[in-house]
Amino acid sequence: MTGTFFGEFDLASLSIWLFWGFFALLIFYIQRENMREGYPLENDDGTEAANQGPFPVPSDKTFDLPHGRGSVTVPSGQTPERADIPMEQTAKANGYPFEPTGDPMIDGVGPASWAPRRDAPELDGHGHPKIVPMAANESFVHAAGRDPRGLPVMSGDDEIVGRVVDMWVDEPEQLVRYLEYTLDPKWGTGNRLVPLTLARIKSDRVVVQSIYGKHFATVPTIASATQVTLLEEDKICGYYGGGLLYADAARQDPQL
Repeated sequence: MTGTFFGEFDLASLSIWLFWGFFALLIFYIQRENMREGYPLENDDGTEAANQGPFPVPSDKTFDLPHGRGSVTVPSGQTPERADIPMEQTAKANGYPFEPTGDPMIDGVGPASWAPRRDAPELDGHGHPKIVPMAANESFVHAAGRDPRGLPVMSGDDEIVGRVVDMWVDEPEQLVRYLEYTLDPKWGTGNRLVPLTLARIKSDRVVVQSIYGKHFATVPTIASATQVTLLEEDKICGYYGGGLLYADAARQDPQL
């Protein structure tokens, strides 16, 4: 081996340095791919942040969406953030909380906030809406436990506001996502959905503890009687979830 290249060269050292180099490039690539959503960074007031971090924002990449839903280009083609939200800063510096200036549940701010998701239903692998009312799908029947259909709906302040008329099921996951109820004329008109996770099914009633009777008239509605869109889901869930804080002024006080 005397006088040859490999006689004086450490192949083990070359291997480990090649590995570290590959690993560093892999981290750089993965971090840039992770920056296709949510970048460039913004300040609390919506202006572009001066410090975007140590990694450059990646160049645009176009993805073709399944089931004929077009394409999306990121990061430049992201869904615009909500603008003109009725909130105000409590301090000029970033990181301080914002305070709502109107009705936070209706305006969709704080715990009641929602994101501008696609106003189209979520689809399963075959291109069909995932969440559908049980009445529109003969494949599903109630087999065990309490059937809430026909039970009155009680609010957090013990008012009977309506009656359950249907259950909406996630067909691929085979579970109930929402209960549909019809409002009594005293509290509004039409039907509404409530997430099953925010409803408590009792033997003689369904309790929605997060909001009070006066709030049911302004629960976000759906445009179709047979499907719910991603945007509608976000608004509905945000409204009920926000009620856990905003439905009663006493809930906003310290609890300890």
